Amino acid sequence: MANQDYVSRAPAKKKTNNRNGKKTAKKAHKIPLKSKLVSLILIILISGFAYGLWSLKTDPSTKTPLVESIQTTTEIKSKNKVDELPELPKEKWTYVKDLETKEIEVGEYEVKEKGPYKMQCGSFRTAKQAETLKANIAFSGLEAQVKSVVGKTGTWYKVFLGPYPRKRLAEKDKHKLKRNNINGCQIWFWQ
Repeated sequence: MANQDYVSRAPAKKKTNNRNGKKTAKKAHKIPLKSKLVSLILIILISGFAYGLWSLKTDPSTKTPLVESIQTTTEIKSKNKVDELPELPKEKWTYVKDLETKEIEVGEYEVKEKGPYKMQCGSFRTAKQAETLKANIAFSGLEAQVKSVVGKTGTWYKVFLGPYPRKRLAEKDKHKLKRNNINGCQIWFWQ
């Protein structure tokens, strides 16, 4: 395709719409009557508001000082302060006086530590499964132990953490394991 020179090209012929071939002028852009009415109403409202503000500014009745009315109210208040206060009403309840003389019994409570806790996270038939869970727990930043237990149904490999002196510490580690997608851990007393 050959390059075309758009600059040197002659302008396109305008279309004619009359029968005589005369060019018709485009209609002038007209503003709708509705928008003219809205703009006229806005101009009237704004000028009326401005006139109202100007009339308030120049009206002598609005220039009266407000200090006199303030002084009269302060004089009335100061006269009332001179008068004596009325007597206190007689109290209907006696709990105010009772509270002044009330003695509180303080009990001696002992907090008993229930003992160390352990958290068991799994029990498996094979040592390989137990070691895999132990490795996953190690990736979460905690140290687990694997213990083999011989029961009626055979040998079980239990994965547990602990001992914890308080249950709250065990729960903290349990939530840490849950955040790392290790679920099913249970907290028990250490036996």
